[in-house]
Amino acid sequence: MNEYDSAKIADVLIDRCGYTKAESAEEATLLIVNTCSIRENARNKIFSGLGRWRKIKEENPDVVIAVAGCVSSQEGENVLKQATQVDIVFGPQTLHRLPEMLAAYDQTHLSQVDVSFPEIEKFDSLPEPRAEGATAFVSIMEGCNNFCTYCVVPYTRGREWSRPQQDILEEITALAKQGVKEVNLLGQNVNAYQGEDANGEKSSIAQLIREVAKIDAIKRIRFTTSHPKWFGDELIQLFAEEPKLVNHLHLPVQSGSDNVLKMMKRKYTSAEYKEKVAKLREVRPGICISSDFIVGFPGETEENFNETMDLIKEIDFDQSFSFVYSPRPGTEAAKMEDDTELEVKKNRLALLQKQISRQAGRVSAAMVGTEQMVLVHQESKQKNGQIAGRTENNRVVNFDGPVELIGELVKVRITEALPNSLRGELIS
Repeated sequence: MNEYDSAKIADVLIDRCGYTKAESAEEATLLIVNTCSIRENARNKIFSGLGRWRKIKEENPDVVIAVAGCVSSQEGENVLKQATQVDIVFGPQTLHRLPEMLAAYDQTHLSQVDVSFPEIEKFDSLPEPRAEGATAFVSIMEGCNNFCTYCVVPYTRGREWSRPQQDILEEITALAKQGVKEVNLLGQNVNAYQGEDANGEKSSIAQLIREVAKIDAIKRIRFTTSHPKWFGDELIQLFAEEPKLVNHLHLPVQSGSDNVLKMMKRKYTSAEYKEKVAKLREVRPGICISSDFIVGFPGETEENFNETMDLIKEIDFDQSFSFVYSPRPGTEAAKMEDDTELEVKKNRLALLQKQISRQAGRVSAAMVGTEQMVLVHQESKQKNGQIAGRTENNRVVNFDGPVELIGELVKVRITEALPNSLRGELIS
């Protein structure tokens, strides 16, 4: 979502203000950091980076520094107190107002802060979508109503609201005309989408995906991030019916312990999660599933952690985003007693990541010798003269081929499985 927002910030500045992208921070007249407050470490990096930018502003006082994103929403004017070199603070829902804020700062040289939560106004004010390659993120809904005890999203992104279906389809159609072949539908709780359809009725994400699939130029559809509570039978059945839905799903579970899930207020049990995955694999037997894990949540015992490890093995996750728990100010979990030593948490995380790496290795090894459709993204970072793309199950493949194939779907035979990627040979 931050990557999507960053692209939209750039679009607004280029289209409405005449900016161009600078080659380096030292050459820029406007510096923007788009922030994330999901983990404490990300927040700390932001202020460390702003410290480096202070020197740039000292050398050139005309440089404008802005802080965008979720840290802005969470801390508001406190950003200005912690980093006095900052001139403008705005949140995820007010990025479209940046031109007006820049104009006001230029006239008054007074700091500008807008971290309010207007809803559809943002999307009504954005420029025409601009494609940068064969894949594109498309935001279909924002905010979250779940209030998990560890999460700041409802406080930094606001409550859930969904874009009208027609607006989304028009954006994707415009991207398809620019060569986009794969879209990733975004939302903090994406499968709770309830935007209005053409008849003014509420549309589910499954209904939306059916409409997106009718756009001929779009060959692949992904969506993220899902909440297991909202991952229902209609969406599962769609995996049986719609071949454009990729053979990969990101479904964050966070923990395999019912006790920890209850403390997190995730509103499902490990058995319910497993039941949903079992139904999905009935209709898509070969689907790859990735997930999110929080290790060392307050009160997590060794037994609770072992329950998570058991779930990882049973589901056979092959990718994950996993972190040691990070208390976030204002959340319920930040007030919970946490008596587990950090070293214990780090050891648990290492065990979890090692297990998922083993499972990922088995999936990659099983792909050797198979033929895969690969969407070519770019020239390879591994070897000159090669190009790189992704399989449906989200594996990077490097192979020999002309750069003219960038943006195309091609058939590739997988020849070798490496720790973080695959190698292949072009078939067609």
